[in-house]
Amino acid sequence: MKKALALLTGCALALAASAQDWPAKPVKLVVPAPAGSSLDFIARTLGDKLRERWKQPVVIDNKAGAGGMLGMTAVAKAPADGYTLGVGFNGPIAFGPHMYKKMAYDPAKDLLPIVLTSSQPNVLAVAASNPAKTLPEFVAWAKKQGGKLNYASVGAGSSSHLTMELFRSVAGFDATHVPFAGSPPAGISLASEETQALFTVAPALLPLIHGGRIRLLAATSLQRTETMKDLPTVAEAGYPGFEALAWNGLFSAAGTPPEVVRRINADVNEVMKDKGVRDAFTKQGLILGGGSPDEFKTFIAAESLKWGAIIKKVGISID
Repeated sequence: MKKALALLTGCALALAASAQDWPAKPVKLVVPAPAGSSLDFIARTLGDKLRERWKQPVVIDNKAGAGGMLGMTAVAKAPADGYTLGVGFNGPIAFGPHMYKKMAYDPAKDLLPIVLTSSQPNVLAVAASNPAKTLPEFVAWAKKQGGKLNYASVGAGSSSHLTMELFRSVAGFDATHVPFAGSPPAGISLASEETQALFTVAPALLPLIHGGRIRLLAATSLQRTETMKDLPTVAEAGYPGFEALAWNGLFSAAGTPPEVVRRINADVNEVMKDKGVRDAFTKQGLILGGGSPDEFKTFIAAESLKWGAIIKKVGISID
């Protein structure tokens, strides 16, 4: 008995020492989206500042695919030591369990929420050649397409996908879903008229907007945001109460030592107070997150409950 207690005590001390020394080597930050996406921007912006605090490289690893699940699977199956983190978002965290019959990981059991990094509304974009200049005009135009409208998304099961499905159900028009691996290719498909509509976050679309290739019609926040004061919301354009925010945060594999989780959480919260980071996020239309791991966990549970009901109502199922 004494030997067993001594062994357990030794293991606990070793873990505590290991956590105290963290990070003693480079930290990998998995981004389940391609380079140039909003998630990639968030990871690189925070990674640059965390590198300074940790005195270790923060290696960005873009793993796009399967609606974000490819990257989050890598995080879930990584050693639970805090050296592999991931930027998880709505799709592979709160939506997936309600849509997929089988997932390679259980978000609630295999991933550990660390901190909410940001949130932002989706925006409805159409090609510059589209005749619709307002949301009501778009709905009227969409209904005239007789189901021939193709809409892009940044991935099956993403906030981009579900927002359009929710909007279709309340606006009453038919359309075919065409998923892409992230916002850059989805935006290009829209600009080239391969698809005719897209709900996604605004930052990745800025080059196409500034280039005059696409146009924004509405945002999915309840109120207009500071960076998009001239853009009407879906709610005020005829669909009261409509809200769909895209959010993201840092995760590690379940079992990561609490001391390491607290260290990462504290450092990210501090980094997000940096004026340069705040200005960069605001310029991209991002609402800074923050808070404790428990607060993030509670937030995810509420989002899962809300969107799970919507997914069931709309009838979305992905094999």
